[in-house]
Amino acid sequence: MTQLKKVATDKAPAAIGPYSQAIVCGDMVFTSGQIPINPASGNVEATTIEGQAEQVMKNLGEVLAAAGSGFEKSVKTTCFLADMGDFAAFNGVYAKYFTTNPARSCVAVKTLPKNVLVEVEVIATL
Repeated sequence: MTQLKKVATDKAPAAIGPYSQAIVCGDMVFTSGQIPINPASGNVEATTIEGQAEQVMKNLGEVLAAAGSGFEKSVKTTCFLADMGDFAAFNGVYAKYFTTNPARSCVAVKTLPKNVLVEVEVIATL
């Protein structure tokens, strides 16, 4: 049986529920969805989709690094937007980080935790 390893870093927001920041299973890492909480303050500081997306990417980068991975090893992302009208602006930020163009789903949802504008989760290799 494959051993599961919890990933935790104080460089990204702590889980706000009964889940891990990420799980390593074999040679894959599965991140939980990251929202734009600044880990230094514990608050959502950015108010624009661009600002929130930047914070989400910083958080994901730290979780991926703690797992021994990185954006360049991403296989699949799932992106949740509060408003599909933010799609183009979100893509502008997303493209700076996911330069290898992993597979992706992007959907609009009714509400995200803390009423943020964006949440992203990643599956990557180690």
